[in-house]
Amino acid sequence: MLYGREHEQVAVDALLARARDGHSGALLLRGEAGIGKTALLDDAVTRAGEAFRVVRAAGVEYEAELPFAGLSLLLAPALDRLDVLPGPQRRALEQAFGLGDAPPRAPQPSGTPTDRLLVGLATLGLLAELATDRPLLCVLDDVQWLDRASLDAVLLAARRLQAEGVALLLAARTEPGAPAERRLGLPELRVTGLAEADATLLLTERAGPDLPAAVRDRLLAEAAGNPLALTELPVATGPQANTAGGLPLTSRLLIAFHGQVTGLPPATQTLLLVAAAEESGDLDVLLPAAAALGVGAEQLTPAEESGLVTVTADRRIAFRHPLLRSALLQRAPHHQRLTVHRAIAAVLPEGDRRTWHLALAATAPDAELADALERTAVRTGHRGGHGGAAAYERAARLTPDRDGATRRLVLAAEAATEEGELARAEALADEAGARTDSVLAHALLDHVRAVAHFWRGSYPTAYRLLLDAALALAAEQTTIEQAAAVQTAAPDPAEAVEPAHATRMLLQAFHAAWYVGEQPVADVLDRLAALRLPADDPVAPLARYLPAAVLPALGRPVAAPPPAREAVEAARRAGAESPADLVQLCGATLVLGRDEETLDLSGELVAEARAKGTLGVMPTLQFFLAEAELFHGRHADAELTATEALVLAQDTGQHQWVSQLSALLAYLAALDGRTERCTELATTALATTGPQTAAPAAGRPWAHWALALLDLGQGRAAGTADRLLTLTTGPHRHHVSATRAVPDLVEAAVRLGAPDRAAEPYERFARWTAAADRPWAEALRLRCQALLGPDELAEPAYLAALDLHATTDRPFEHARTALLYGEWLRRTRRRTDARPHLTAALETFDRLAAHPWSTRARTELSATGTPATPLSPPSATSPLTPQELQITRLAAQGLTNRDIAAQLFLSPRTVAHHLYKAYPKLGITSRTALPTTL
Repeated sequence: MLYGREHEQVAVDALLARARDGHSGALLLRGEAGIGKTALLDDAVTRAGEAFRVVRAAGVEYEAELPFAGLSLLLAPALDRLDVLPGPQRRALEQAFGLGDAPPRAPQPSGTPTDRLLVGLATLGLLAELATDRPLLCVLDDVQWLDRASLDAVLLAARRLQAEGVALLLAARTEPGAPAERRLGLPELRVTGLAEADATLLLTERAGPDLPAAVRDRLLAEAAGNPLALTELPVATGPQANTAGGLPLTSRLLIAFHGQVTGLPPATQTLLLVAAAEESGDLDVLLPAAAALGVGAEQLTPAEESGLVTVTADRRIAFRHPLLRSALLQRAPHHQRLTVHRAIAAVLPEGDRRTWHLALAATAPDAELADALERTAVRTGHRGGHGGAAAYERAARLTPDRDGATRRLVLAAEAATEEGELARAEALADEAGARTDSVLAHALLDHVRAVAHFWRGSYPTAYRLLLDAALALAAEQTTIEQAAAVQTAAPDPAEAVEPAHATRMLLQAFHAAWYVGEQPVADVLDRLAALRLPADDPVAPLARYLPAAVLPALGRPVAAPPPAREAVEAARRAGAESPADLVQLCGATLVLGRDEETLDLSGELVAEARAKGTLGVMPTLQFFLAEAELFHGRHADAELTATEALVLAQDTGQHQWVSQLSALLAYLAALDGRTERCTELATTALATTGPQTAAPAAGRPWAHWALALLDLGQGRAAGTADRLLTLTTGPHRHHVSATRAVPDLVEAAVRLGAPDRAAEPYERFARWTAAADRPWAEALRLRCQALLGPDELAEPAYLAALDLHATTDRPFEHARTALLYGEWLRRTRRRTDARPHLTAALETFDRLAAHPWSTRARTELSATGTPATPLSPPSATSPLTPQELQITRLAAQGLTNRDIAAQLFLSPRTVAHHLYKAYPKLGITSRTALPTTL
């Protein structure tokens, strides 16, 4: 029976009730050791009863660095259902669990956590599958010890659970005085101590009514409402014993548990220590390991009779409380722990678990074990798990030769960077750097340091580290080539520096420079252009294309590059296989103004990424695709694309793209006058900087453009001018958003009667439009020229702009030029001439739902003496949400719910849920009517 937990039980009951109704939800219980979290989980399982399927797992301290250990236990009941998963998700999960014969993937580029995302989506799919015939209760205890790869997968699944009938209940320990715990992004309930009355009832039940009052009062005071203390301390201490009140409560509980263990036979204590050190509790592993130590299975009986452990139906040992496992491990002599790990490793098959236990048992350098640990680290990287850094570092400590150990420290530093452990990465880099004179090794370590600085917002430092490393590599390559030319012997392969090393470092430096300013960008591009690159290098086409595409945006006249398609084909021929290899071409074409190429290429690469499962790069690709859709006037498509990308970026912790995509969505909200939505998204964009980061948000330029456009649409020209002047003249003036915002700045400055404020940005914009050589860009320049005057040149400029707009597919900008021309005509008392232009603008704005601009056009049209058609009242049915629209479009193409779920990374039941919500809004009753409705 639970005392004093009515509030927590109500919350758990609500979670279970939602699952019974076909909805999903998650709840995290937080509290100190022994506060009753595990008891609440047990109670939840009881309350769920036979109506629920239950799956359960727990984090184990010793397996916290063994990738996917916890997830494999949690999903074990569903592994016979892997065939229901889409191919990429199934293969990713099989690799994570070491199942099947699937070949390992090549490691993904830094910042593209593809396999982690796929494993999380596979977790979602299997949980949904387990809930098909009855609701599912998924219980995870001791989350603080769950390995990072498993936790990430569970959290991603939790964020995407919607209509599957899954209740996800987790528990995590907090320690008094410890640093703030990692926030997991789930609803949380803090579990605190029992009230005095409930604590007294529990203590009386445990210790009996004859407990002396003085002892009872002391125990109540020292337990401070902690149920485990009230339960265990009386048994451990006896009615008259000292409870070691000077120690922290958790330490006293460990002593209490260990005191119960010491009363058991020595052989039973040994068997329990084996169980504590072996993470799965599997008797088929524990008993043979114990037998190797001279302990038979019969020695388990005293532990069972004392209630310290139970044996579950699937032949696993379960401890009465996780602290019992901790007590056994912490208080065992060191040599005994080593012996136990060695015995466990001896009975495990070849693989990562065996290697981990051997490493825990190692007392001296061991070349063979170090090699095995490195292979474990490589496999960890291939399947997208965290833990590679720990494996490389342990391998380095066990490596007998200095150079080999240094190489593994470099690999550990790189792995720690990819896992987001920046402080650990820098410490490893410093240690490795002090041990070697290798130019290549120091360049790689500077890359590690640069990534850490980049994510902390120290963009200039990151840029300088990367540029210096690239220059050092290029110089070393030249030295090696010169030496090879005069020597008959080839240079040592271990010291070889390939041209691709410097190229890739410069491409990274370009990324950092983009956030520093124009001159660093130009410096990097000049270096790229000067590199001698072999034709068969997959990055060579990008390295050649970037300078030609970006330098014009910096005011540097260079020959225009050929179509990006040629660079794509050249990169493919040279071996570029992943969309991640080509993603920067999408950004380069936008910078150059070749939006049609961006639309084509990014759309192709997004489809390819879906099919191949390289999902980590999708937020980047979709950001470029959404920009191109927006610039082409396809606002609804842009919102769909950016909305999906934002969820993916949040799921994968790509804070840069969370910021950028939130800002882009804020701009789309500004277009149709959703003031609160625009402000909320812009605030999110400006506040999203990621952990350990003090940098300006990556989405700052787009966010300020969005807020400026909102002001402009609502007639607040001063606010627009102030924001955009800072944007278009500041350090980010070369960004796409800053370049494209110049026409808005010109309009606002002219409205304020201060056209000079826009003079310098306009001159830059004019140079850029000349380099872009696109009709739509020239149309915008002509519109700016018409606004800036003089008046006698305004009309020819407006008419020329409208002629060019007519040849493009950018309806929003076309309508804005028509509106401005109509306003100019009305101000010059040519009302009759103004009406057709204002009418055309109004029709386009209404069609695009650009409400602020519709209002402005109506006002202008009315001022000409022609009453405008009133704005149609909103439809009685609610509009589709972006996700509903995306799902109904795919359903209209004939895709099944399972096919749609695979494309959109949802569960089939969630797809069905959204379809049934969409049908009434569309006035239909089934999917057969969708093709005629959409």
